[in-house]
Amino acid sequence: MSFWICATCAVEHAEQPDVCAICADERQYVPAGGQRWTTLDEQIAAGYRVRVHEIEPGLYGIRSEPEAGIGQQALLVVTDGGNLLWDPLGFVDDDAARQVLEFGEVAAIIASHPHMYGVQVEWSRRLGGVPVYISEADAQWVARPDEQLKTWSGTLQPVPGVTVVQPGGHFPGSAVAHWTGADGKGVLLAGDTIGPNPDGSVTFMRSFPNRIPLSGAVALRIAKQLEEFDYDRLYGNFGGLIPTGAHASVQRSAERYAAWTRGDYDHLT
Repeated sequence: MSFWICATCAVEHAEQPDVCAICADERQYVPAGGQRWTTLDEQIAAGYRVRVHEIEPGLYGIRSEPEAGIGQQALLVVTDGGNLLWDPLGFVDDDAARQVLEFGEVAAIIASHPHMYGVQVEWSRRLGGVPVYISEADAQWVARPDEQLKTWSGTLQPVPGVTVVQPGGHFPGSAVAHWTGADGKGVLLAGDTIGPNPDGSVTFMRSFPNRIPLSGAVALRIAKQLEEFDYDRLYGNFGGLIPTGAHASVQRSAERYAAWTRGDYDHLT
């Protein structure tokens, strides 16, 4: 089956519409030069390749060179009960699948939100028909239907030891994954639900490229929903990291965010 890839967000499409709906939404953008499409064959001819590297024991980063679309870093969580591919890239070939399968069977593929769908169906096929879990609240954004797509809501445990929940915010079904690292400390894979900042704080945005904020109430809701989880580290979807104290950072940052959006600090402006 042939399919198209949006060159801007790298999300796969079964058909080629005039414009990618994900990019036309206010959270993303269609470039000034207009909509452009590509294919896996074109990417391969252009020299795209995938590199896998260890981030910490049991957690691996996956990037394409050059970057495909938005350019996220996919994450591979390796467990005794099967592996989780998180935020799949907008490029895959047989060598990429081979590299990933060297760490064991992939039991599930999950994107934190629609911007990270990438070529998730193609990843599934190249990895042997892996279930791809789609947030029910965001299923309308799927542009390449497939029998391996499974909708979910609430809480999901795709592999033993990994819990995925939906705090929402960036998208109604925006998800995060919680996992316990080899050192016994909790790890949160946050996608775009929570954005790591350079100073060790985090932020909460409806759109990162267009700088559209969420309300303070939503930031507090997200932090409240994650309060029950024990996690020390937090990974974003572009390599951003809160290396320690992430749980406290999320709670503290949400309070600060809410205070600024309420106008508590307007006297400083």
